[in-house]
Amino acid sequence: MGSTARKVSLTGIKPTGEPHLGNYIGAILPALRLADSYESLYFIADYHALTTIRDRDLLRHYTRSVAATWLAAGLDPDRTTFYRQSDLPEVFELSWILSCMASKGLMNRAHAYKAARDRNREAGKEDLDAGVNMGLFNYPVLMAVDILIMDADVVPVGRDQVQHVEYAADIAGSFNAVYGDRFKFKIPTAVIPDEGSAHTLPGTDGRKMSKSYGNTIPLFAPEASLRKLIRRIPTDSVPVEEPKDPDSAAVFTLLERFGAPDLVVDTRARLSAGGMGWGEVKAQLTDALITQFAPLQERYEALMAQGSELDDLLAHGADKARKQTRPLLERVRDAIGIG
Repeated sequence: MGSTARKVSLTGIKPTGEPHLGNYIGAILPALRLADSYESLYFIADYHALTTIRDRDLLRHYTRSVAATWLAAGLDPDRTTFYRQSDLPEVFELSWILSCMASKGLMNRAHAYKAARDRNREAGKEDLDAGVNMGLFNYPVLMAVDILIMDADVVPVGRDQVQHVEYAADIAGSFNAVYGDRFKFKIPTAVIPDEGSAHTLPGTDGRKMSKSYGNTIPLFAPEASLRKLIRRIPTDSVPVEEPKDPDSAAVFTLLERFGAPDLVVDTRARLSAGGMGWGEVKAQLTDALITQFAPLQERYEALMAQGSELDDLLAHGADKARKQTRPLLERVRDAIGIG
């Protein structure tokens, strides 16, 4: 991974929808900051998306959209390594090897699998595994391979994703216990961003912004669509002339994140004193989002255009990544007695 002695940070992005404000605050910005302290790697986890996406054109679009979003947000492909998971065949060979080291009991305890069974139980289904494909069940192994094959020291994740890194450490430990005299995987650790958590960023219904709730605000929505989405955010019915509590409203929480500091201070004072309605705050938020993301959108649209440099950048990233994955897999093959 080059001559630097810095530790390696790995960030994976699953292309299952249009990037939204919660992704930007909760994942993109914290992960990009790690490039200042780590040798940073970023990959599009397109094969992971197959557990839910069955539309070939949609998967291709989401993969390109996520890649273009990260590049537009400031990811420097010369300073970092940025690649598609599907461009690394070594990942999938190692997945089988480590599947043979991972216990079924460990997979039974994976959060996503348990959640699927719980949903079936709540729905009164006799077969608790109904609708569960082996991709979902084996998901933790593939994710562990994503981490281990890149020799990652740290993996930035949300609190609800820590288990994936713990599983990678567990599976690596199982391999090391058997073959450690010839090869040992590095044991990764999770890093939880201190700030900017998507858990604190509300969506259009006031709940945490999440694709699963259908309440997201896309980063690059057309202006008319954006204004319509912002107007949909629920607020109280306190008359314009009466004082209001800014901190009780999702629209003000969003304005605090994306509005200019002096505007936020002024709006808080006007709401608290009375004489300002929520409709004006929503208009302020919309304008703030347009101002902040217009330059990013221009770069995003250029990358998404037919014949742009996007595919070349990803291919270049894959070449860089395979300088790590090919020799590591050869060492693993030698350790287990194959090749």
